[in-house]
Amino acid sequence: MKFASTRLIAGDIKAMVAFYEMVTGLKAQWLAPVFAEIETPAAALAIGSIETVALWKEGSAEPGANRTAYLEFQVEDIDAEYERLKDQVSLVHELKMMPWGNKTFQFRDPEGTAVSLYMPATDEAKKRFASRS
Repeated sequence: MKFASTRLIAGDIKAMVAFYEMVTGLKAQWLAPVFAEIETPAAALAIGSIETVALWKEGSAEPGANRTAYLEFQVEDIDAEYERLKDQVSLVHELKMMPWGNKTFQFRDPEGTAVSLYMPATDEAKKRFASRS
């Protein structure tokens, strides 16, 4: 089994797609006026408008209601990414070292989903992530 994507449901799909294009530096592929994907080396970030919910089951998802998941993006240079984004996003916390060895900062997307950018910083964390490649 291959983890393929995470999908966000957006009340304002254009704003969400533009936000994630800015964060990732990648261009979205618009597969339909109500659906776009940003392909990363690991998986896709899919963004669907509220209208796409009815294609699955009416009421099965709600934009801006997530408070249990974080989208995490591993980056090469966390300090550079922090400098690039800190004034463009709504920060939850500034750069900090986590107990498991990652240096990270967190912010929210336009609909409130938590997003973390991180970089393995300790030797142990670097070793752990090297084994996943």
